[in-house]
Amino acid sequence: MAGLEVRDVTVRYGGATAVDGVSLAVAPGEVVALLGPSGCGKSSLLRAVAGLEPLAGGRVAYDGADLAGVPVHRRRFGLMFQDGQLFPHRDVGRNVAYGLETQPLGRAARDARVAELLDLVGLAGYERRPVPTLSGGEQQRVALARALAPRPRLLLLDEPLSALDRQLRERLANEVRSVLVGTGTTAVFVTHDHAEAAVVADRVAVMDAGRLLQVAAPDELRTAPASDRVAEFLGLRG
Repeated sequence: MAGLEVRDVTVRYGGATAVDGVSLAVAPGEVVALLGPSGCGKSSLLRAVAGLEPLAGGRVAYDGADLAGVPVHRRRFGLMFQDGQLFPHRDVGRNVAYGLETQPLGRAARDARVAELLDLVGLAGYERRPVPTLSGGEQQRVALARALAPRPRLLLLDEPLSALDRQLRERLANEVRSVLVGTGTTAVFVTHDHAEAAVVADRVAVMDAGRLLQVAAPDELRTAPASDRVAEFLGLRG
C-alpha cells in the first residue's frame, strides 16, 4: 500500500517493551491520531517511525520501500513536538525557512514559500517578528509552518498542543486539521486527548500498554468501541 506501513513493530528500552507488535497503515493524505494514556507507547511508536528509536522487531516502510537503515534526515519526514523547538535567535521567517535552506531554491522562491505558509497558519506578515515575543499558540503555528515548509511526505506531530490551555488547544486543533487537509499532508498525530484526536484525525488508533486496541473513524470509536478498555478510556463507561 502507498503511504506509511508499520508492521509488527516492537520497541524496547532495556528489558521493558514500549511498543508491542503494532501494525498500522496510513494512506496518502490521511491524518491518523495515536491516542492513549501517558506511557502507552504512542510517542515511542512515532519516534520509531521517524527513525529516532531502533526497532527491536518489525518493519517500517513508506511507499513500499523499507526504511531500515535510512537515517532520520533522509526519510523526508517532518517533525513537530510539544514545545515547537523554535530557534530563539532566528526571527519567524528564518525559522520557517530553516528546512528550505538545504534545498535548491532561490531567495525569492524561499521567501514566497515562507509567506505562503505563514498566511496558511494565520500569521501573515510575521516574518520579522522575534520568536520570544510570540504567544504559545503563535509559536506552535510557526512550528507547524516550519515543519510543512520542505513539503514532507509524512508529518509526525508529538503532542503539539498539550502545553497550551484548553480553550487554545481546542481552537488550534481545528486550525491544525484545516492546514493538514488544505495541504494534503499525510500525518500521524500523537495525543492523550480523545476530543483533540476526534477533531484532527480521519482515523484514531487507540493504544494501551504498548498495543494497538482499535483503529477507527472518530464516530465509530464512540458508537462501537472494540473493548471495555477502549470505552473506558474514551469516557463512555465508568
